[in-house]
Amino acid sequence: MGNRRRVAERRRTRPVVLGGVIAAVVSGAGFGAYALFGGGAAEDGKGGTAAAQQVEKAKTGPLTRSEVTGAARRFLTAWQAGKVSEAAAATDDPKAATAALKSFAKDARVADLALTPGAAAGTKVPFAVKGTVIHEELSKPLSYDSTLTVVRRAGDGEPRVHWQPAVVHPDLKDGDKLVTGEAGTPPVKALDRDGGELTTEAYPSLGPVLDGLREKYGKKAGGTPGVELRVVRGKSSQKAELADKTVLELSKGTPGTVKTTLNPSLQAEAEKQVAKKKRASVVVLRPSTGEILAVANSSHGFNVAFQGSLAPGSTMKVITSSLLIEKGLASADKKHPCPKYFSYGGWKFQNDDKFQIKDGTFKASFARSCNTAFISQAPELKNDDLTKQAQQVFGLAKDDWQVGVPSFDGAVPVQSAAPMAASLIGQGGVRMNPLNMASVSATVKSGVFRQPYLVPPEVDGRKLATAERRMSADTLAQLRDLMSYTAAYGTAAEAMAGVGGDSGAKTGSAEVDGQKKPNGWFTAYHGDLAAAGVVQAAGHGGSTAGPIVAALLKAGG
Repeated sequence: MGNRRRVAERRRTRPVVLGGVIAAVVSGAGFGAYALFGGGAAEDGKGGTAAAQQVEKAKTGPLTRSEVTGAARRFLTAWQAGKVSEAAAATDDPKAATAALKSFAKDARVADLALTPGAAAGTKVPFAVKGTVIHEELSKPLSYDSTLTVVRRAGDGEPRVHWQPAVVHPDLKDGDKLVTGEAGTPPVKALDRDGGELTTEAYPSLGPVLDGLREKYGKKAGGTPGVELRVVRGKSSQKAELADKTVLELSKGTPGTVKTTLNPSLQAEAEKQVAKKKRASVVVLRPSTGEILAVANSSHGFNVAFQGSLAPGSTMKVITSSLLIEKGLASADKKHPCPKYFSYGGWKFQNDDKFQIKDGTFKASFARSCNTAFISQAPELKNDDLTKQAQQVFGLAKDDWQVGVPSFDGAVPVQSAAPMAASLIGQGGVRMNPLNMASVSATVKSGVFRQPYLVPPEVDGRKLATAERRMSADTLAQLRDLMSYTAAYGTAAEAMAGVGGDSGAKTGSAEVDGQKKPNGWFTAYHGDLAAAGVVQAAGHGGSTAGPIVAALLKAGG
């Protein structure tokens, strides 16, 4: 038997496809055509009777190349032939494999299936999938690559294909399946405020926004769905926020039309500005209405500008300042402490580079972004004061914004001791994104919170969120004074040079665990524009996000 095995291994050739069926051909004395992957004594290198094999001990040790290719071939041959039970039995989880392979045949509607294995790399075997997707009178060729892994089955150690959904298609996770049929929602043709079409070709970072518009307005905008082969996500994938994915489009749907508030020239400028940084996001609003004029992200896969949840750092001091002024704990032109250090709740807080301002005003502390000027007031505040201020005056953290696409409305949780103090300077549990912080500047500019929106509410009768109350006239005047002074003489001055006019700004830097450089933040207003941006892991906001925001304020006039 040993000699016979050596001859077989020496003459083995690569698998070939004959008439759409996978076959391996082996020639030699005593052998004929050895088709459909075969098995047998020459493959396994062992002989003996069935009774003798039954008493063998469980196989152990690394899988041999012949075991890997043999297990892969048995599985692929059976699957291609439509023998679901036989294919599933060639895996280490026949129950799950049976369900998935039956779903592939019934739901994906793939005919003329051909599976072609490549060369094994260790225990992994790549293979090509080809077929034809058929839906009523429509049909289209399908091809993609996948990979399987061979393992020893628990108990007897026999080689089996390790079952996982990605074997069927690399985009499948647990609970997902491939389905051919009408797309879940019709496509939409999104328009800017001037009636021009918004596309990812013209505006690369709008992908998530356009997907959100389709999801919300596809069935309302008058379009008809196309026919697609797509990955339909299961519960586990939905929890991970993975969206359904189109694999093959058999026919295009008829799009409905949705008009947005985006300004084409500002959107183009926003795309240009964020492209200069690796992880930048920016939003531009119109304070007098709440209209979103531009939104852009360097990273095109996730809309950080609307859905990000990041510590906003010192830009949060705009909200905190309004709280301190209202409570009589600070006044723009009055003296205010800014020591090197201040301890509260067991934590010792300090300023950047441990600076201090002796006999300075609150305006000076705000303009230079003195942390201890705010932390020092923590003993005078209740645990929920900042939360109430953010919700009642700035309309944040109530989870009630209806922008027109998915968004995060900020989080300002009630905290105590040191975390409460940290929240005053935009750390702790506070979380925001550029949309939220642009809205903060817009509220200061207009004097009232107006919920930002991308799609006019009259399109679908949405009720926009409102704030419970306004700041007093005196508080508002002081807050504008603080931001105006910072834009002219403080940490925002360099970025805001040349903006001029009625403008104000605040910089911020937010430390992130495991990140060498902080996230840089910048929020500002000028005329009837408000904008905010963040550049992650880049450094101080004045020199990172500041130039992006300032460029957009200048571009908007």
